[in-house]
Amino acid sequence: MDLRTWIASEHAAVGARFTEGVASRVPLDRWTEHPDGGGSCLAQLVFHVSLHADMALHAVVLGRSPLVNGWRDRLGLTNLLPHKGLPEAEDTGVVANIQVPHLVEYATAVHEATRTWLDTADVAILDDIPPASERLRRYGLVSVDSVPWLHAMWTDKPVSWFVQWECIGHVLNHLGEMVAVRNRMGLSPF
Repeated sequence: MDLRTWIASEHAAVGARFTEGVASRVPLDRWTEHPDGGGSCLAQLVFHVSLHADMALHAVVLGRSPLVNGWRDRLGLTNLLPHKGLPEAEDTGVVANIQVPHLVEYATAVHEATRTWLDTADVAILDDIPPASERLRRYGLVSVDSVPWLHAMWTDKPVSWFVQWECIGHVLNHLGEMVAVRNRMGLSPF
């Protein structure tokens, strides 16, 4: 198996686990529910990982406007600051406003755009170090003052890190959290 196939397979597997383990089992009208009164709800978790993957791939790696810039109206997030949803803690403003059916479409669009890029990307760029902070600011997403931790975390990282962590590993980590939320809803298939 070559490197591109391995990376694309890992990305596809995370998407399949989400679809099979969460999206197909939890009705959309329950995605903002907190089954035990604590933790993050599914809507927050899905937006959080999708936003990270979108910004990492589109803004930082590719130097383009992230998909979220074209989705804010549909998502119901036009009046929120662009960095809302990035931190690990749930943002009540995001959850109160997000339009879950459009969130599913946005998350799918991010996953598919990543899949398409992975299928054709030149793996030689995996060692390149993109100017993360410059590109985040260029697209009006996040200033250093608004989320200094993100700029610090993403500075001097190679493209491989953005793919490995933001597009695959970060999603997988939060997928475990999503499964736990699903289970606390009483929707475990086991």
